[in-house]
Amino acid sequence: MRYKTLLALLPALLTLPVGGARAEDYPSTYAPLSSEPTLITHATILTGTGERLDDASLLLSGGKVVFVGKGEVPAGVKTVDAKGRWVTPGLIDVHSHLGVYASPGVTAHSDGNEMTSPTTPNVWAEHSVWPQDPGFSRALAGGVTTLQVLPGSGNLIGGRGVTLKNVYSNSYQGMKFPGAPHGLKMACGENPKRVYGERKQMPSTRMGNMASYRAQWLEARQYIDDWAEYEQQLKAKKDDAKPPKRDLRLETLAGVLKGEIIVHMHCYRADEMMTILDMADEFDYKVGTFHHGVEAYKIADTLAEKGVCGALWADWWGFKMEAYDGIQENIAIVDRPKGACAIVHSDDAEGIQRLNQEAAKAMGSGNRAGLAISPEHAIAWITSNAAKSLGVDSYTGSLEAGKMADVVLWNGNPFSVYAKAEQVYIDGALVYDRENPDRQPVSDFELGQLQGVLQ
Repeated sequence: MRYKTLLALLPALLTLPVGGARAEDYPSTYAPLSSEPTLITHATILTGTGERLDDASLLLSGGKVVFVGKGEVPAGVKTVDAKGRWVTPGLIDVHSHLGVYASPGVTAHSDGNEMTSPTTPNVWAEHSVWPQDPGFSRALAGGVTTLQVLPGSGNLIGGRGVTLKNVYSNSYQGMKFPGAPHGLKMACGENPKRVYGERKQMPSTRMGNMASYRAQWLEARQYIDDWAEYEQQLKAKKDDAKPPKRDLRLETLAGVLKGEIIVHMHCYRADEMMTILDMADEFDYKVGTFHHGVEAYKIADTLAEKGVCGALWADWWGFKMEAYDGIQENIAIVDRPKGACAIVHSDDAEGIQRLNQEAAKAMGSGNRAGLAISPEHAIAWITSNAAKSLGVDSYTGSLEAGKMADVVLWNGNPFSVYAKAEQVYIDGALVYDRENPDRQPVSDFELGQLQGVLQ
């Protein structure tokens, strides 16, 4: 191919950054719902930034937070008197499988694990998401406004995750959080070595896990180098310059190495997490968040020093050997060091409905251990820290002027077992109201089931 021909194709080629999908591939079509300016008054507000404001106001307009506390109120604004009630940012679950393991739980809805190879970074969870999953509306009733949907943990590298706004849509693209980076789901430990060991193939041991990861990173580094060499050839105006073959698997891995894709690592044991961090140093990439991490308390200082979040359960443990050494103070201890990023996640279609109660259990365990954790601090575990983990903290996760108006109005202290989300706003639009059936979304799938019953 002549150089002039290549030059003509260059703009199209450059839309494919090495290691990442092209910007136009499966873009978000999400658009904020129409909303009216709303003033919530006389509320106890937990901002997600460590502040608690009593008898305070919150103004939402144009899909954004206008002010928190006090400010100028325009004429004609809708007012909600929240006396005796609490307000928080919309809750964020960083580890969900809604849509890819949808309800009802039948084989036809089992779309979370592509267990045909130990490494499948070429698959994207969003291509399995079923927007009609009734679990989305149940999570909304629990105050969840944003969630990351991940592949399962049967593979060493399970594929890309997707961050969604919890709104009704006919397509996952209509839910896709605009501007959110891709995540990559990886898994260490028992799951992949069990799945593939039973098939008498590699990996069947933890050392096999590590060797398999490292082989993938080596290929990805070579892929980056091959594209860099090609670009140099173009600059040198070489007539025989030939682009490398596009590889969806290596695109994703190269995206991690280039810092474009966030690693979300399923890992339980402290020693394995330390080994994974060593591997990240070897190949010069960053682990964003360890998920599950029942032994994260043993390495809390290291996680904080390296800027790695811990997305953890409040009290799940003991259901397999690598989950045996869990303690209920895990989240509170991971939260202690300066710069820590502790998160409460669900990994469960029911747990996501009560994420506030899971955080309350973790807070209670910490307080019983003498760590003095306040509600204004603990709310970050399911709001601002979670947003940081997903790379969307500049958009949401806290109640600050200019951020998305993702808000939950609770009937009382959200860390009470009696707490219920009374109203949920996404981008300033009232999308759920416990007292108004017209603001309690029902999917088309459920409507069809109800219609069949009525007939």
